[in-house]
Amino acid sequence: MERPPTSDRQLSAYADLLSEERLDDLRERGERIAGTRVCHVNSTASGGGVAELLRSLVPLFEDVGVETDWAVMEADEPFFEVTKRIHNGLQGEEGGLTPEMRETYAETTERNARAFSGEYDVVVLHDPQPLGMIGTLEERFPDTRFVWRCHIDCTAASQPYLDLLSTHLEHVDHAVFSRAVYGETIGIEPRSIVYPAIDPLTEKNRPLTEGEARAERDRLSSVPFEGDEPILTQVSRFDPWKDPLGVIEAFRGVQEQVPDAQLVLLGGMADDDPEGREVYERVLAEAGADSGVHLLTNEPDLTVNYVQSRSDVVVQKSIREGFGLVVSEALWKRTPVVASRVGGIPLQITDGETGYLTEPKEIGTVTDRITRLFSEPELRERLGENAREHVREQFLLPRQLGDYLELFDRLG
Repeated sequence: MERPPTSDRQLSAYADLLSEERLDDLRERGERIAGTRVCHVNSTASGGGVAELLRSLVPLFEDVGVETDWAVMEADEPFFEVTKRIHNGLQGEEGGLTPEMRETYAETTERNARAFSGEYDVVVLHDPQPLGMIGTLEERFPDTRFVWRCHIDCTAASQPYLDLLSTHLEHVDHAVFSRAVYGETIGIEPRSIVYPAIDPLTEKNRPLTEGEARAERDRLSSVPFEGDEPILTQVSRFDPWKDPLGVIEAFRGVQEQVPDAQLVLLGGMADDDPEGREVYERVLAEAGADSGVHLLTNEPDLTVNYVQSRSDVVVQKSIREGFGLVVSEALWKRTPVVASRVGGIPLQITDGETGYLTEPKEIGTVTDRITRLFSEPELRERLGENAREHVREQFLLPRQLGDYLELFDRLG
């Protein structure tokens, strides 16, 4: 299994964003479980939200005294095709796995479980991909506590996929979900709720220098970021659950009222998401020859930062969403967001105060909210200021660190 590099982040780096009292509390929580050995396991070292989270979170655990490693599965495209189907099934897509798919999942997770090394007090398995390792891991490491961290909205999960999970969940000592309702669907006990969070110090979220912003503007010269044209952006994987085709449909309505409006669809291709290329091709075909639609793929974090910061409005038109931290990323940059009332998004947006919430299929409402924000700069500024403070209080990385430290303390 791969052991990816992490940042060298220390808790003291957040001193300008958190009170001394909160920083001291985190250090005290770490001291209470100092020496605890933890390993996080997921399926990719790049391209996904879990990898991004662990790259920043692991060194903070180390800094407060919790010995923490990060291990990434070794897997191939057939395995990721299976786990993508599991992911979609847990979000409501009907169907099931063929015997061959089940064998692929079992063989890959078993091989990784046999290759796993190290003595740990707690192992955290992120999402369905490594969950199949747990039976063998429990057999090999009987004194280890196993936590399953589910980042998916399972409220409409298809039964065959719930049945698949149940064969492995009996080995789980504790489950963690992003919302309480997700855990109710799975029905596992004991369980905790931990909201995801963004790292405000990464290249994706820190303030850009004038030179960096200028360089990004020049490199992305096809998009008029410094012009008078209002810019709408969605940042997400090219995934049908993110509804990029619906974004284009809503944007067509915006263009009828704001003809010079521009749309940026900035998407990545995650290592464990084989659907991405197919969805991208469909989006490209739908955009057609419209010079107001701009597709950006696999851009570096600095570019994501620039685009979110310079956009007038960000949209997140997800059909289902485990949490949707891209919303907090934009809100942290004081950019108002129009987003679907699904998953963890309503926790991040207070309708009319930090952004706007809409139903996923209400294209007209999405169009109206975007058009209003384009036409009212004072409203954009007010929502943006409210949004940044909300993210500061609820969705920055040190808060998530504290939640996990409390959980590990209980497990001990």
